[in-house]
Amino acid sequence: MPPTPSYGGQAVLEGVLMRGRTLLAVAVRKPDGAIITKVEPTGFWGRTPLRRVPLLRGVLILGESLAQGMAALQWSANVALGEEGEELTGRQMALVLAGALVVTAVVFFATPALAAGWTEGFLPPPLVHLVEGGIRIGLLLAYLWLIGRMPDIQRVFAYHGAEHKTIHAFEASVPLTIAEVQRFSPAHPRCGTSFILTVMVVAVLVFALLGQPPLEWRVLSRILLLPLVAGASYEALRFGASHLGSGIVRATVGPGLALQRLTTREPDDAQVEVALASFNALRAAEAQGEPVAAARADEAEINA
Repeated sequence: MPPTPSYGGQAVLEGVLMRGRTLLAVAVRKPDGAIITKVEPTGFWGRTPLRRVPLLRGVLILGESLAQGMAALQWSANVALGEEGEELTGRQMALVLAGALVVTAVVFFATPALAAGWTEGFLPPPLVHLVEGGIRIGLLLAYLWLIGRMPDIQRVFAYHGAEHKTIHAFEASVPLTIAEVQRFSPAHPRCGTSFILTVMVVAVLVFALLGQPPLEWRVLSRILLLPLVAGASYEALRFGASHLGSGIVRATVGPGLALQRLTTREPDDAQVEVALASFNALRAAEAQGEPVAAARADEAEINA
């Protein structure tokens, strides 16, 4: 029996993106109620041997997923609003993505390092690192809580839940119907929310190895080492997703599942219908030209 392939995805505006190893599909509900889908290749990193290199593969897959996710968001916005807009060029997409990464690095990594620096002299180095990590996680929780109060974002979070439920149903080998999908949890251990929390925890461990360099170097190191932290976090998430039978592993993924209460909502049947349309389009395209067996069962995709 061939291994069950791992699928990931993310919510977009009034829709869902589903990602396999070499193909992705996006389904969006139009203003008239119809569902439109499109399927396209995931990109170069899905086919290169570099995908199997530990640490490096996480950075490559994350970067590609972010770029594709932003493109899907733009397309979904045009469809959901009933508008025909020009898509961003590759250069424009790179600039937007770079800007988002810079803001993330500054707000969630450099700022906590600066804030925790004021505790030096009052606390021993290990506690300074814990304070920095606590500030970082606090900023994350505050951000997710605030955006989760916006009605439009709540709908996106419901589609996020629909995406998770659909993947759960597929992995449980149950019929992919709305009623069956709705039985599952909107939380999933491979979710990008869990990945973000893993990044926060791994960052504490990695940055602690640097000791207490001067403040300016400490802040710079948080930004420069972000790819390493992301790569190590991907490996941790990948390992956890493939060893859920272990009680210890289930305990470690528990906080990530709990955090998803901030980034998912229970979807209605119409939203699950869109998630199923995306997933079925992806599976149909794989059956036609991309062998499903090519996807490795132990390869965890990052859900957004």
